[in-house]
Amino acid sequence: MTAGDMLKEIRGNQVAFQDCFIADFLFLLTVPLLTIPEIPGSLPISSPRGSQLMADWYDCVLSFVVVVADMETFQTNDSFRTWTRVRVPPNILTDDERHSVSDMNLSQDGIFFLINGILYVKSFHEFTRLGRNVDLPDGGIIGITSRKWCWVRYLMKAKRGRSSMAIWTENEVYLGYTGLKFVKIITTENLKKLLNISPATTLTIHNVEYTAHPLELALLLNYCVTCTVSKKVYLVIYNEDSKEWAHQDFALDVAIDSFLIPRFLYSAMPEFILWDKHRIYYYYHNLTITGVLQTPTESGNLSRLSDNSIIHDVFTDYFGNIVVKMENNIMFYFKINIRDAVKLHLWTNSTIKSVTSMNAWGQVYLIYVFENGTIHPQEYPLKLEAESIAFQRKEKCPYIAFHNNIFTVFYFLDKGQNLSVWAQIVYPENVGLYIIVESYGPKILEQKEQVHYEIASGYCTKTMTVTFSQNVNYEAVDDYFKLQHQNTGLLLVQIRPSEYARTCPRSQNVFQVAVGCDGNKFIAVKGFNKKECLRHDFIYIIEKSFLRNRPSKNLRVRYNWKEYGCPLRLDFREKFHPLLQLYDDNGFVEDVGVNFIVWEIHGRDDYTFNNTMKKSGCLNEAQTWKSMTTLNKHLPLEDAWGPENYKHCFSYAIGKPGDLNQPYEIINKSNHNHLVWPVDHSGMYVFRVKILDPNYSFCNLTAIFAIETFGVIPSPSVYLVASLLFLLTLLFFSVLVLSYFHYMRIYKRYIYAPLHKPERKQKTN
Repeated sequence: MTAGDMLKEIRGNQVAFQDCFIADFLFLLTVPLLTIPEIPGSLPISSPRGSQLMADWYDCVLSFVVVVADMETFQTNDSFRTWTRVRVPPNILTDDERHSVSDMNLSQDGIFFLINGILYVKSFHEFTRLGRNVDLPDGGIIGITSRKWCWVRYLMKAKRGRSSMAIWTENEVYLGYTGLKFVKIITTENLKKLLNISPATTLTIHNVEYTAHPLELALLLNYCVTCTVSKKVYLVIYNEDSKEWAHQDFALDVAIDSFLIPRFLYSAMPEFILWDKHRIYYYYHNLTITGVLQTPTESGNLSRLSDNSIIHDVFTDYFGNIVVKMENNIMFYFKINIRDAVKLHLWTNSTIKSVTSMNAWGQVYLIYVFENGTIHPQEYPLKLEAESIAFQRKEKCPYIAFHNNIFTVFYFLDKGQNLSVWAQIVYPENVGLYIIVESYGPKILEQKEQVHYEIASGYCTKTMTVTFSQNVNYEAVDDYFKLQHQNTGLLLVQIRPSEYARTCPRSQNVFQVAVGCDGNKFIAVKGFNKKECLRHDFIYIIEKSFLRNRPSKNLRVRYNWKEYGCPLRLDFREKFHPLLQLYDDNGFVEDVGVNFIVWEIHGRDDYTFNNTMKKSGCLNEAQTWKSMTTLNKHLPLEDAWGPENYKHCFSYAIGKPGDLNQPYEIINKSNHNHLVWPVDHSGMYVFRVKILDPNYSFCNLTAIFAIETFGVIPSPSVYLVASLLFLLTLLFFSVLVLSYFHYMRIYKRYIYAPLHKPERKQKTN
């Protein structure tokens, strides 16, 4: 199981089956988290007597839910098919404090409870009060919140990472990170300067909510001068990556005692709803369409349509559905970008306490808590209930079908890549619908649209193809890293029809386009692995004369098998041409065809290249390790040469003339440049390879490979040679002397006697 496999959607072609259609289906694919065990002797923790239910769940693990009632706190990891109670140890809270939970939040670090302005956390092992020990105030906290929308993947350039929760007082905002780490990000004094507000006026924090953007947080601010009758509510949005505050075009006049709760909708643009006790305020299309949610009667006052009950909670989902639940369980329904609500059929008794939640496949269900301290879930057929109301009101979706090829919510674009998506809408003739593409984020991509139009049998079909690309040349620029930073970031895009209604299945499709370095991308040298050799570390010696800096002593190196992998054994007569391959989390992507460089990480320089600069086509002297390390003496070897300072040699305007018979030290897939080994000794070489082309990737792509050369007889020592020559000389003279005496003896023996005696004649009888 991987983090990217959590929220899945089953899609199929719309095939009629007994006048029905098979609906798309979202479901959660993840391992359930463990619930906090209930320790014997612990005491219940709850909200004040008579208060409504509070619920919270993980943004990406919808089945893990915590509900706070006025008698107990309940938890589940399977959408309340099973559940347990959450209790706290005795002697930490008084009885009044244990029944005074005003807010609750679920995080990876545990369950956070807000009690009388103080924050507590219940984990697997302890129940702890948080304050100055974790850089939070000891009191005065008025609210906590966490993310509502699941973004498993996102691009963030900042090293800290994104927060998981927000905590605020009237004058300060804190962000919480995994591991109980908290950071104060702003005060109202700084916000006054940001908004150009007089220091004499009153500015306090009204509410805080995470937006649908994976890196943004919204603040509602109270502003008043006399603060007796009315106040203004302003909105600012904070980006955790850029750490910038943006004042939005939003101002709402409300009564001084009004309290508004925001809920950002699942949209690429900042779109949200606000509610008080009686009304819903909507802000659509980047806050350009605003108003009060209307009803058939009572001018949008939901309380008058629900027996004077007040708004308890608002449920939103990934399909654009919005359900407003009153305290007496009467519910109203509308969708994103819809400006009026309808009352749903009565579903639950008004005396039962309930709260809405989202189950593992993204559908709404109701959680009931009874007076006997038990809890029960019940699925709520929202689609059927909404269609029943729409049938009575004779509402119809303005289009027949809305299709697209957006099968994921996250796309990564690297240098030189582009993204093309299409959307198609089918609608009756003369309706005049069209497709809208909206984006939110930095202006770092070019967008081209192409529309194809067809009409047949009274129906119109419009197909739009949208292509996102970036056309920036990063070669030979003044500040390579600054230019990269300016052209990377996260873009939210949504594709939607120009009109829709409550009966339409889905309002819009939202996805991210991340421009930058994909952390799952890496390169490897073909033919190297960690499986085809004996897995062990060993020690070897590099002679000092083979090292780049010519040290006074030989270098002793420990071969780290886990890091270097299996070395490739080559005969010294074999030249070697590395072939790089690009991989990501889905496996092999392509063979790398751009320029790259290699260097021996322990400092060896007793190797060369078979190509010269002249043979490679250089018009001026090419860059080499020697020239680049001389130019960048203040940098370590691995940083002296890279895509940030690469300049090619194929133009008279770049570089300077020089000796073109030098080895050409840049390799690519097609230039046939090979590593050449020395012929007078063998050795172990551990190379690091780096992509040199500045227009290939935002990532600093490197890899390690090792080569062991063999087949060369080691050079004999001087003493051995001298001894051997002496022995050979001695042997030669010994043989010469012995030969002299041997032939002298033969000479003396025959000097007085003839060498050939005459033959004697035989007598005849």
